[in-house]
Amino acid sequence: MAKEIAFKRHRRLRSSSAMRSLVRENHLRVDDFIYPMFVIEGENVKNEIPSMPGVYQLSLDLLLDEVREAYDLGIKAIMFFGVITAKDEIGTGAFIDDGIVQSATRLVKDTFPDMLIVADTCLCEYTSHGHCGLIHNHDVANDESLELLAKTAVSQAKAGADIIAPSNMMDGFVAYIRSALDEAGFTNIPIMSYAVKYSSAFYGPFRDAADSAPQFGNRKTYQMDPANRLEALREAESDIEEGADFIMVKPALSYLDVVRDVRNNCNVPVVAYNVSGEYSMVKAAAQNDWIDEQSIVMEMLTSMKRAGADIILTYFAKDVAKWLKEEQ
Repeated sequence: MAKEIAFKRHRRLRSSSAMRSLVRENHLRVDDFIYPMFVIEGENVKNEIPSMPGVYQLSLDLLLDEVREAYDLGIKAIMFFGVITAKDEIGTGAFIDDGIVQSATRLVKDTFPDMLIVADTCLCEYTSHGHCGLIHNHDVANDESLELLAKTAVSQAKAGADIIAPSNMMDGFVAYIRSALDEAGFTNIPIMSYAVKYSSAFYGPFRDAADSAPQFGNRKTYQMDPANRLEALREAESDIEEGADFIMVKPALSYLDVVRDVRNNCNVPVVAYNVSGEYSMVKAAAQNDWIDEQSIVMEMLTSMKRAGADIILTYFAKDVAKWLKEEQ
């Protein structure tokens, strides 16, 4: 008889599918997801984004079909990004009452009143220069940009947005937007701050989708340095003090350590943005039969939940909702 040696038998809790499910620590649910959508001007427009297979720019007349599909899959929150042609230096299209995001919001709210609409609050998709604020001497003017961002937030709330999600990374943007919303009577509209937004190469496909690439320079003077970790906590702390109700970390996959840090140090819901580059890499590998797409996506998004994310903003939302239904 072999000599008895004491050791722990961890495999006991992995012995069957039912056993593994019983002790599973983290679960993906359709309620966890926000589905991003690109709304474009025009009629009968459905442009597939070459760098993001399966993701489209949709005109208003085709938008409801896509929203209905998401709604029927149980997705309860969507985020709109606008795509326009007539841009100017101050991003007027972001804050006019009949702007593309405002129009999309009203349209969806009329048909699906219980669908949560999250409005991306930024200027970069609407400025001729592609930056997230006003330009002075080839630099983004922080304080002068805040008034326009606050004006954008109020216009989105008036259109029916349920959550304002400012992504511009200007210092003080949460304080300005909170004050403007309260003054306009929208005291119950929460702010989902892109508090921890890195200057990342993973955004490339999104800039194709939203036509928002900067026309000069880059965004490194206002988005965060990817090498920094402690700075994320300072950013999150400031935004919570200024009135943020959610804190977002963007991107997600290469910043799971930051997601965990934010989760450990903040007592508000944490959002992870599974960004366009993360989506496109998986799609490209799957199209070449290099990976099992469903397994990779489920593992990747579960890692975001395990890191501490309460909510995941992902272009895979519809796919995962379908897979979860099939499992049930």
